[in-house]
Amino acid sequence: MSQLIKVIIPAYNEQDSIANVINDIPKTVHEIIVVSNNSTDNTEINAENAGATVLRENRKGYGYACLKGMDYIATQKTKPDIIVFLDGDYSDYPEQLSEIIAPIINDNIDFVIGARVKRLREHGSMTPQQVFGNWLATFLMKLFFGAKFSDLGPFRAIKYDKLLNLNMEDKTYGWTVEMQLKALKQKLSYVEIPVKYRNRIGVSKVSGTVKGTIFAGVKILGWIFKYSFK
Repeated sequence: MSQLIKVIIPAYNEQDSIANVINDIPKTVHEIIVVSNNSTDNTEINAENAGATVLRENRKGYGYACLKGMDYIATQKTKPDIIVFLDGDYSDYPEQLSEIIAPIINDNIDFVIGARVKRLREHGSMTPQQVFGNWLATFLMKLFFGAKFSDLGPFRAIKYDKLLNLNMEDKTYGWTVEMQLKALKQKLSYVEIPVKYRNRIGVSKVSGTVKGTIFAGVKILGWIFKYSFK
């Protein structure tokens, strides 16, 4: 039986990249949902023209955008089997979605992370602070929870019912690590799939600024320590 797959793409001012992302997503996906996170450019019209469902979330924050997409899906009569999260900046390779969902379809895995391994990363696609932050976060998850994660990569897939059970709540930078920590707490089965990663189109809204980097780091570490002492 074929799986019903929906993709949620948070996007803030990604007018130059969003159509590329949408066009490269495999046709097996039933709906692509772009959540414009208070964009002030042509992100919304470009996404719509490329065939995506476009929602608007005026409260700025990655988590806010993801939750908006989930709220929209919750209103639909037919619910998906799998949700894929993907960034709108074209740094990931959307065509690898088939590889990301394969463990769920073929092996009944609950949760899959696209791991941005060094050998597949384009030079300069991750800043030194991103590389260090990923290493520190995954090291702490291994130390406290015995986790086998190596990345907090945004390209990820999860069974829809398992996602709902996580009761996701982070509104900003902590969304990805919250999902991984809650997956560990709920003993979801998970794997990582190595994915390619290239320099994004445009400027990063998080790692491209000192403020964004600090806030993201504080959020990520806050979630880890919160769960470590529960």
